[in-house]
Amino acid sequence: MREIVLDTETTGLSPQDGHRLVEIGCLELVNHVATGNTFHTYIDPERDMPDGAFQVHGLSTEFLRGKPKFPDIADDFLAFIGEDPLVIHNASFDMGFINWELKASGRPALPMSRAIDTLDIARKKFPGAQNNLDALCRRFNVDNSGRTRHGALLDSELLAEVYLELMGGRQPGLVLQADLAGAGGGAKRTTREQRPVALPPRLTDAEREAHDAFIASLGGEPLWTVLAKE
Repeated sequence: MREIVLDTETTGLSPQDGHRLVEIGCLELVNHVATGNTFHTYIDPERDMPDGAFQVHGLSTEFLRGKPKFPDIADDFLAFIGEDPLVIHNASFDMGFINWELKASGRPALPMSRAIDTLDIARKKFPGAQNNLDALCRRFNVDNSGRTRHGALLDSELLAEVYLELMGGRQPGLVLQADLAGAGGGAKRTTREQRPVALPPRLTDAEREAHDAFIASLGGEPLWTVLAKE
């Protein structure tokens, strides 16, 4: 099962207000395991960078000037994501910008049905809690100490770890196998000594006397007492 974890950075909150994509970062998962295959590009938005957006991601107008424009990278981007599901935090935001850019470059939009929105998953699992990416990293002990500002590829890497935890995390059985196989297979198992413990009798004295009387009424010596004497 192939999935693509995806994040973007932009000049603002809405393409309808003239804002544009400035960065795309993608990371490939196969069976919920990162393969190391990534797609990352900066994009010249062909406009200025508002100070508010710059404070979020640190991408200046000067830095982005001369970078590829979206039509220049669109085919490579589409080839990388293929037809596979897209794992996105707050998918409506990123998909809105991506689809605006695709339509502007004469390409069909991506259906929202392809998006797996980790924000929706987190809200259902932790209603009322903070569910932004930083909060989820803290919740799942994902190290985000290197995230001083937003960055599309770094955020995709963090989101991949958060997504794994949201989907159930590592399987305890696999972790146990890895621990036992660690240190060159030198792990030792320890077992607690089992000592026999006598069970308390469950028959009352009256029940035992009734049983002995019944055996005596059968006549002759019981077989088990004969065998016990041999």
